[in-house]
Amino acid sequence: MPELPEVETVRRGLERFVVGRSMREVFVTGTRSVRRQHPDELVAALRGRRLDAARRWGKYLWIALAETGASPGPTAVLVCHLRMSGQLLKVSPPLAPPPPHTHVRFVLDDESELRFVDPRTFGELFVTDELDQAGRPAVLAGLGPDPLLDGVDARRLGELAARRRVSLKALLLDQKVLAGIGNLYADEICFAARLRPGRLVSSLGRAEVARLAAAIGDVLAAAVAARGSTLRDARYVDLLGEAGSYQDHHAVYGRAGEPCPRCDRPILQTRLVGRSAHYCARCQR
Repeated sequence: MPELPEVETVRRGLERFVVGRSMREVFVTGTRSVRRQHPDELVAALRGRRLDAARRWGKYLWIALAETGASPGPTAVLVCHLRMSGQLLKVSPPLAPPPPHTHVRFVLDDESELRFVDPRTFGELFVTDELDQAGRPAVLAGLGPDPLLDGVDARRLGELAARRRVSLKALLLDQKVLAGIGNLYADEICFAARLRPGRLVSSLGRAEVARLAAAIGDVLAAAVAARGSTLRDARYVDLLGEAGSYQDHHAVYGRAGEPCPRCDRPILQTRLVGRSAHYCARCQR
C-alpha cells in the first residue's frame, strides 16, 4: 500500500488543492526521504517554483514545476513514490504541529503546507529535469503501461502470458508488465476474473485473458471511484487526511476464513511470490 487507486486519489487532491500555488520554502528533516540528492539541492530546486500540474504513472506521482511568473511549461518535476507508508498531507492555516515522521514540509504561498509523512521511510522525493517527450520523468521509462491511462490491451496481455511460466499473481505484480498493481488489487482482480492467483499464466485461454483484461480495468476504476482502500493500519489517507472506502467492497483480500461473496465457501489464504494471496477455491479456476 498504497497502489494505483490510492495514488490516483492523492493526485486528484493535488490537482484540486495544490496546483497553481508556489513553494515559498522547503524544509527537509529526513534525509532518507530525499536520498537521490542532497537536501540542499532539493530545496534549491523547489524554492519559488510554481506547481503547474499533478501527474501519475503507476504508483509514481510527479508535480510539474515552472519558474514563478514564467510562461506555462515545466522545466523540472518533483517525483514522489509513497511506497509502504508514505503520505502527502495538505494542511491549511492555522497549522497543526507536524505529526511524527514528517520528513519534508513544503510551505506554499497561501501559508498552507504540503507535508510528506513516512513512518517506515521507504518512500522518496526527488527533483529531475530529465523528461521524455511526454513530460514524464525519464527514470520511469522501465515501467509498463498504466492500466487506467493507457488501458489494458488483451492481445498484448495474452502474448506476454503465453511466453511466461509464472503465476498470475507474479505477472500482475510485475511493474514492467503493468504499472500500479500491488498485492491487494492483484487478489481482487483475480477474483473478479474468476482465476486463481497461483495459476500459470501460460495456461490461460483467450477468453480467460479477455476476462482478466476486463477485470483489471473494472476493479481499478471502481477502487478509484471509492477513493482507494484504507486498511486497519490507516496508513493510507488522501491529501486531506480522509480515508477511502473501497475496503468495504473487498471480495477476498484480507478476508481469509470469511465466506466468499459469490458462493459462501471460506476464502483461502496462501503464499505466492513471497506475498499473501487470497482466493476462493470454488469460484476461481
